[in-house]
Amino acid sequence: MARVPFEIGYKRALRLRCPLCGDGKLFSGFIRMNERCSQCDFKFEREPGYFLGSSYINYGWTAASLTVAYIFFHVAMEYPNSYVVPPLVAWFVFFPLFFHRYARALWLTFDCFWDHSELPNDSDPQP
Repeated sequence: MARVPFEIGYKRALRLRCPLCGDGKLFSGFIRMNERCSQCDFKFEREPGYFLGSSYINYGWTAASLTVAYIFFHVAMEYPNSYVVPPLVAWFVFFPLFFHRYARALWLTFDCFWDHSELPNDSDPQP
């Protein structure tokens, strides 16, 4: 199978869809991820620890957003820490829970873009 252009894969990740076909849903619940795509049968769940990299994406986005928000509100807008810190602590708790699904979808998209060893070949018969 030909490599999906990164822009298309990125849009599919933001919609929480299969990075290859764009139709199958990645998640069957808020946290539970489907094992395979319902449309193209692409395997989402690889081996234990596969999605460890998605925690780095989640952490990076959380840390970057907290840093930018703190600098904006405390340094630029000159709000005191007593006003800035409580909402940022709430953001620190709830944003990673929300963004978890998108971090996994982005990790899977990055993997499909860079590593072609797990992608099905066009010559392989589909079950």
